[in-house]
Amino acid sequence: MTKARIEGLLAAFPKLMTGGRQHTFVETESVRYVYQPLDKLYMLLITTKASNILEDLETLRLFSRVVPEYCTQLTEMEVLNQAFNLLFAFDEIVALGYRESVNLAQVRSFVEMDSHEEKIYQAVRQTQEREAANRMRERAKELQREKLEAAKRGQTPRSSTAFSGGFGNSSLGSSSAPTSSPIAEKLPTTPVRETQAASTAMKLSSRGADVDSFVSRLAKEGDVAALAPVHLRFEERLSLTLGRDGDIQNFELSGLLTLRIVNEQYGRIHVHIDNKDTRPLQLQTHPNVDKEAFRSSGVIGLKQVQRPFPMHSDVGVLKWRLTTGNDDKLAPLSVNCWPSEGAGGGCDVNIEYELEQDHLVLTDVVINIPLPSGNTSVVVHQWEGSYAQKGRTLLWSIPVINKQQKTASLEFTVTPAIPNDFFPITVTWTSDTSLAQLTAIKVTQAEDGSPVDFSQDISFRPDKYEVV
Repeated sequence: MTKARIEGLLAAFPKLMTGGRQHTFVETESVRYVYQPLDKLYMLLITTKASNILEDLETLRLFSRVVPEYCTQLTEMEVLNQAFNLLFAFDEIVALGYRESVNLAQVRSFVEMDSHEEKIYQAVRQTQEREAANRMRERAKELQREKLEAAKRGQTPRSSTAFSGGFGNSSLGSSSAPTSSPIAEKLPTTPVRETQAASTAMKLSSRGADVDSFVSRLAKEGDVAALAPVHLRFEERLSLTLGRDGDIQNFELSGLLTLRIVNEQYGRIHVHIDNKDTRPLQLQTHPNVDKEAFRSSGVIGLKQVQRPFPMHSDVGVLKWRLTTGNDDKLAPLSVNCWPSEGAGGGCDVNIEYELEQDHLVLTDVVINIPLPSGNTSVVVHQWEGSYAQKGRTLLWSIPVINKQQKTASLEFTVTPAIPNDFFPITVTWTSDTSLAQLTAIKVTQAEDGSPVDFSQDISFRPDKYEVV
């Protein structure tokens, strides 16, 4: 069938429509138009007169159900914006002029299906990029450590020499441009002037400045471990299921403290932990850690004091766990949803959140509210933060929730809808504060108790947070 033929059939359709009569099809001498109104638009199926009209009507109904899956509003502009997604979905329903034996769930699954090979490729690529970034950080740490040690001895830092000559064959006295390397390409470079051999030291000084700039840039990007010989990481994950009345149906908090040492002279250390949590935390230390010292004074150190901690790797030294108790205030954030049936078959929905733990600071909070399927109208009356509709989900985003901004509400109306359409609600966030209130107060040498510079970061996020 040519393009001109298709355009001619579509142009003839409006002229065949008769007002005041309820029909689902119109026939001409050669074709049959099967159609269904969608607000101000029509879903149209053009078939031969010999086709089974019952099967055509069933196919048309499936087409009509697919459109609201991708179009939040049934307007011409929205259909144009979602044209490719609709074409992909239509292609799963009809192939070579014949309908495939599929339902709406299968169409949705086929369209959203991911490529296994693509996932493998992306995973390999991310691993390679991560390894390259780690090598850059390790090299920057070595350069910084050499510079600090040289400064203590009152000598000229060897970092510039190692950096300019360690990756190539050029000698120190050569005035030629340094050979390129994967790390050197990432560093800001300065033009090298043609000077006499006596000015070689100036070129080394310029290179050292480049190293300082690189280390400073790593620090600004959050890699504090590049500046501290000992780095601690507190990582917490939460799995929480709440009932609609606010009761906790399932609660499990799991945490892990990892230790990373980048300088061998700080291999034998003690980490002093402060536990301000009054709840029954289940604490478990690594088998090589002195349990009695941790129970009595909160000190994490090896049983065999003469042995050092492993270097340049994240070593788990402490785990903690908190499960459901009788306290409904265990949840860091409570979310209450109040849908009530309104006029015209719609629902008026009021959602409110409140921070239950005042010491927490939650950032990038997103509350995902499901919406009913089909052609629905969503009108938001009151909100704080921002909101957006994505498919059949209303995303309510709040930048920060803390003690000063601990509660807010969202009000909207959906037509048509019933109260059960708005569950389950899921919540995501990121946080650099700990729910279990475990922190490191100091790090000391195991031999003489002298203080050791250290850095720490905290990560707290939910693996699952839903209101059912």
